[in-house]
Amino acid sequence: MTDDNGNSAKVVSLVIPAKAEYIALGRLALTGILRTLAVEAELVADVKLALTEACSNSIRHAYADGGGGAVEIRYELTDDRLAIEVSDEGGGFDPEALHAGAPELDEGGLGIAIIRAVTDELQIGPRAAGPGSCLRFTKYLG
Repeated sequence: MTDDNGNSAKVVSLVIPAKAEYIALGRLALTGILRTLAVEAELVADVKLALTEACSNSIRHAYADGGGGAVEIRYELTDDRLAIEVSDEGGGFDPEALHAGAPELDEGGLGIAIIRAVTDELQIGPRAAGPGSCLRFTKYLG
């Protein structure tokens, strides 16, 4: 598989139930992926934080009624970057409604701002197939 720039990418996909207690599985998979690289502990902590926030947003907003669902996490590792995509089948939202800076400061409203602060690239939009949202962030490894 290749990424958007034509680089060879290693891809791992994980689907977890949309429940907070399963976010740890996504973090464990991330730790396993990053363990093969010589990266700083701060980078690992930043990416884990971004992943936790992205998954929490999907669980909290896509499945707010508590009716269940799933969150898909896709890890793409190339020589110089790690891209992570978190998607759900919830109602979605309008990414244009988000401000370029921090979102409205309400309870739990800092997730997107945190992800922006600790990653190098962030894209938010609809899922490629079917209803729902997709949040993709990238962290450069070098």
